Amino acid sequence: MLRAAEAAGKVNLTMASNSEKNENQNVLEEKDAGEQVPAGAVEGPGKDAKPPDGGSDEPSREKEETDLRGLFESVIFLAGDPLPISFFVKSFGIDPTHAKIIIDSLVDEYDERDGGVKLIEISRGYQFVTNKRYAEQIRRVMGFEGRERLSRGMLETLSIISYKQPISIAEIDELRGVSSRVMVANLMKKNLIKPVGRKELPGRPLAYGTTDEFLRCFGLNKISDLPKLSEIKELTFSREE
Repeated sequence: MLRAAEAAGKVNLTMASNSEKNENQNVLEEKDAGEQVPAGAVEGPGKDAKPPDGGSDEPSREKEETDLRGLFESVIFLAGDPLPISFFVKSFGIDPTHAKIIIDSLVDEYDERDGGVKLIEISRGYQFVTNKRYAEQIRRVMGFEGRERLSRGMLETLSIISYKQPISIAEIDELRGVSSRVMVANLMKKNLIKPVGRKELPGRPLAYGTTDEFLRCFGLNKISDLPKLSEIKELTFSREE
C-alpha cells in the first residue's frame, strides 16, 4: 500500500510539472503571437522614422511651377514689347520646352477667362493686349486716336514688300508701274519697313523688308502667317461674283 501511494504521488507530481510547463509554453506563444506581423503585411515606420526623401518632392515641384507661372506673367505684363521664348530660357535658365509649356498654359488661362486682357503670341514673342471686343469703348473713354490709315499707294507698296521681301525699289516700281520711292520713305517713317541688306544686282541697291512693328500692327506672329496669295485671289473672285 505504501509503495502504491508513493507511486501515485510521483505520478501527480509529474502531471503537475507537465501542466505547469504547458501553461508557461502557452504564455510564451501568446506573447510571441502578439509581437509577430501577419504574413503579407508590411510593418509601418516607427514614431521616430523619417518619411522617404521623395515624399515632399511633389508639393515642392508644384510650388516651383506655380512660382514660375507667376513670374512669367509678371515679366510679360511689365514688358513693353513681345518677349520671345529665348528671353525666358536665358533669363531663368530653364528648358525651352518647359518655358513654352508654362506660357501656353497662361495663354489658355486668359483665353478661357475671356476677360478684358488677352495674352497672345505676336511678332515672334508674347504680349498682353486688350480684348478686341472692347476696342471702341476703350478708344472713346481713354481718348485714344485710331491708327492713321495708310493710303492706297502705301498699302500697295507694303503688300509687295511683305510678299516679295527682300526687294529693291526698282523691283517695286516694276511691279507697280509707277515710282515708289516716296511710298517707301513714308513706310520707313512709320517703322513698317526697313533696309535688310543689298541685292546682288548691278549697283547693289538696298533691299527692303518688313519690321516687327509691321507684325504687331497686323496681328501676326511671323511673316509666314500672312495669307497665301492664292487665298487672297479666291477671296477677290468670290466678292466680284
